[in-house]
Amino acid sequence: MSRDGSDRKPRQHLPAAERERQIVEAAAQFFATHGFEGQTRELAKTMGISHPAIFRYFPTKEALIERVYDHVFLARWDASWKDLIADRSRPLEDRLIQFYIAYTERIFDPQWMRIFMFAGLKGHPMTDRYVSMVRNQFIKPACDELRAELRLPSLSASPMTAREEEIFWALHGAVFYLGIRAFIYEVRTRGKREDTIRDQVRIFMTGTARVLGAG
Repeated sequence: MSRDGSDRKPRQHLPAAERERQIVEAAAQFFATHGFEGQTRELAKTMGISHPAIFRYFPTKEALIERVYDHVFLARWDASWKDLIADRSRPLEDRLIQFYIAYTERIFDPQWMRIFMFAGLKGHPMTDRYVSMVRNQFIKPACDELRAELRLPSLSASPMTAREEEIFWALHGAVFYLGIRAFIYEVRTRGKREDTIRDQVRIFMTGTARVLGAG
């Protein structure tokens, strides 16, 4: 017990960058458990630091949430995935399967899923930003590659249609739902994730050719 009678642990003297990293990592776990309604005062208690210590690194709670967004969402997105999707030396089916296997390895954990769900329920703008990133860095490039595979005009010749975009979101949603079942509903999924991803991508490739009139 500290001198003021609280249960707060004696403060460790850490470099500023290390203390800031600890706060961000603890905040990510805290918000994944309590949602964004969780109070920073309670976060400080879980860390064993004073409440003002948090605000020495983050001027507002929203600034801390923004750093959590960078830490949990942006840091897990691999910029090389765009190059993978654009690699026409391989069939698009293989590229999509590799992407989704790598993507789910990065995001399929309770912290990522719960923060994403809490953000959506609260209407936090981080969800819109993340969805826009997926659209621009994955769906649009993949749509261009699909057109090339089906011998249709490129996106530079004709913009992506709403129908094409929704077809890709349906694929993305099918894969994403595996994570929802596992980490939000806490329902055991059957079979290997990689096998399910392969099945979903193959169904997508077969059905899309028919839907878009190229098969």
